[in-house]
Amino acid sequence: MKNRILLLIMALVAMHMGNAQDSNSTKVILITLDGFRWQELFTGADSLLVANKEYVHNPDMLKNTYWRDTPKERREVLLPFVWGQVSKMGQLHGNRNLDSKVNLTNTMWFSYPGYNEILTGTADDARITSNDKMNNPNTTILERYNNSPKGKGRVAAFGSWDVFPYIINEERSGIPVNAGFESATENLNEREKFLNQLQEQIPSPWGSVRLDAFTHHYALEHMKKEHPNLVYISYGETDDFAHDGDYQSYLKSAHNTDALIKELWEFTQEDEFYKDQTVFLITTDHGRGTQPLDTWRSHGSKINGAGQVWLIAFGKGVKALGEMENEQLYSNQIAPTVLQLLDIPMVKEIKGSPLKL
Repeated sequence: MKNRILLLIMALVAMHMGNAQDSNSTKVILITLDGFRWQELFTGADSLLVANKEYVHNPDMLKNTYWRDTPKERREVLLPFVWGQVSKMGQLHGNRNLDSKVNLTNTMWFSYPGYNEILTGTADDARITSNDKMNNPNTTILERYNNSPKGKGRVAAFGSWDVFPYIINEERSGIPVNAGFESATENLNEREKFLNQLQEQIPSPWGSVRLDAFTHHYALEHMKKEHPNLVYISYGETDDFAHDGDYQSYLKSAHNTDALIKELWEFTQEDEFYKDQTVFLITTDHGRGTQPLDTWRSHGSKINGAGQVWLIAFGKGVKALGEMENEQLYSNQIAPTVLQLLDIPMVKEIKGSPLKL
């Protein structure tokens, strides 16, 4: 009996030490905004689009909401969290007006190849040539971390686009991916039950992409319950509203996503597990066109500027440098940066080098 009690005590002590060590290790929240242009991020509403009746159904309302005299004022009203808080505590890369450049290394310049590059650290133009629902032959950092002793079962992914289970290769990797119109399924709390019900009742404008609020709240509830060390969240509305030619909804969605990211940040700063231990990395899978004007709706290898992207970083250990100048970064550097933050060894398959944050 005494031996059993002693073993139980030793197990509890080991568990406590493991939890304490885990609570002091770095966590990473990787976020993407599908197809959101660097132009709006750094200069706010586009003067050529904000009052253009071809793309805006209520120009007066949109100008009143998002138009201001200077680019600085316009970006602040569009993305108040990014420019009111993040710019003071983190780094923003990709403002080409300051010769800060972030580029894709893949030459496809659309979603699946972009996400593959972000999540694996390597472009694969030979095999990733479409947005088809094909299981990714490459290994993402989510899978690499899940395959490590410290990361096993401590990873989760959430996306608005229903192709993410294939991009992450949920079947092979074992990573739980809640994407498209999937419901929450494990150990449901009351909010998740309500989200499941609401998702069935509120139609999405698109057949393959749900509204971002569902993606966000599914992710947030999972983080509250399970406390994964590595979370990937992909918001998708900005890309689809742009394809629809709806600049008004494109801006509104970007503004809403700014508030969603703020909510995630505030949660991590109130939660004992994440507080002061979490790094946020935010980027996009591709850019969009600018000239001719209608190419703002599009991307791909034939669209000038669609390979131009951006990166935001803030949180634990990230130097507060604000807007960066005179640099050249690439999307394939994001994956090795995440592995470095999580103290996972690099592998030769990753072509990018970690960022110096």
